[in-house]
Amino acid sequence: MTKLEDAQHGTSIDIVEEIRDWLRDNWDPELTVAQWWERLGLAGWAAPTLPKHAYGRDLSRSDALAVSREIAAFGALGPPGGLGLLLAAPTIATHGTQEQIDRFVRDIVTGQRGWCQLFSEPGAGSDLAGLTTRALKDGEEWIINGQKVWTSLGQMADMGMLLARTDPEVPKHQGISWMALDMHQPGVEVRPLREMTGNALFNEVFITDARVPADDVIGDVNNGWAIANTTLAFERSGLGAGGGGAGGTAAMPGTIAGHLERRAGDFVGPRRPRGGGEEAILQPMGTTMLVALARETGKDKDPVIRQGLAKLHTLGELGRYTTERRKAARAAGRDIPGLPNIAKLAMSDMMRLSRDLGLAIAGPAGTLHAYNAEQAGPLEDLPHAGLVSGVSGMALYAQAPPIYGGTDQIQRNIIGERVLGLPKEPNNDRTAKFSELPKNA
Repeated sequence: MTKLEDAQHGTSIDIVEEIRDWLRDNWDPELTVAQWWERLGLAGWAAPTLPKHAYGRDLSRSDALAVSREIAAFGALGPPGGLGLLLAAPTIATHGTQEQIDRFVRDIVTGQRGWCQLFSEPGAGSDLAGLTTRALKDGEEWIINGQKVWTSLGQMADMGMLLARTDPEVPKHQGISWMALDMHQPGVEVRPLREMTGNALFNEVFITDARVPADDVIGDVNNGWAIANTTLAFERSGLGAGGGGAGGTAAMPGTIAGHLERRAGDFVGPRRPRGGGEEAILQPMGTTMLVALARETGKDKDPVIRQGLAKLHTLGELGRYTTERRKAARAAGRDIPGLPNIAKLAMSDMMRLSRDLGLAIAGPAGTLHAYNAEQAGPLEDLPHAGLVSGVSGMALYAQAPPIYGGTDQIQRNIIGERVLGLPKEPNNDRTAKFSELPKNA
């Protein structure tokens, strides 16, 4: 079939028609969330960028975004969100055996299991390879001891993507393994960390004599650093400008949230129009909200505000074009080194610009924030309350993206060393045994 290209999104028309036909035949709001996600996932529409042998359709990112837009426009429940679909599934599809793909990825695309990422530690954040969580072999299992931190949605996870040190007597990058950890077992304690937004999206996780079956090591033992870099590349691509983000639906995957047995139709709103209106366009990083607030407050006439909104929109479009550029390169059998890192840096810039624009438009009201339901009541009487509350939340949260998923400084180091060929800072961590290296305090 000849592919026609949509002028606005660079999307294959036949893909759009196929998902529309499939939705007409399969969407039923009376299904449970679990039943609907099983239909969506096993048909390859939950994670269409995955390969066909891993419950996907081998689609490009732009085509996958078109699929997401069509599902939302149709009024159907979207695929399960979270780090399982964003990180675990593509990593396991890349490095796992077919048996591991069938065991883990199937439960991710059908929403049966929620995942978290157990990478960072109190002494190993930017220097991730300095992690000290240990895994000791005990027959056909690994015994895990250590502590992780900044674990997004760990309190809602059934499984964890665990990096653990399996050999401390080799250089630090060589003695790490990537494992799938059952979060429900004894010895795994999750403690929420309250942020300045008032939320607790992040957690610290204490692991004491937890166990991982040998069959749940993804890839080779002691080759986890290479696999972790695959995970981080998917994270930076997904979180970066033009990458589509890590967003999902109001329904949470996994066994903890209790959403799987609820009615699928309860998690979707009215149908949204396709094309032609501003509300139907996928806007980057809150541009639509900020434009609406500027119009309501009369700030849309301020030349500085208008210039800022134009810059934010331009950055979003550049991110989208970058995604298309990478798609074309891959279709030609090439890659563009450093693009995920550049996209991650661009996303940080867009978040900071969104924060500054939002506060400039909202004025003094933008400094007011409800940290709980009791405080939210009085703020509802403010002019433009709904939009202003979004501005304050975004302003508080804007400090996080330049840190999580690899700090801006780490992204620049990667671009400098791996793309531009600049020399690394002198050290012996590539040759010395990890056990002999000085440890972070």
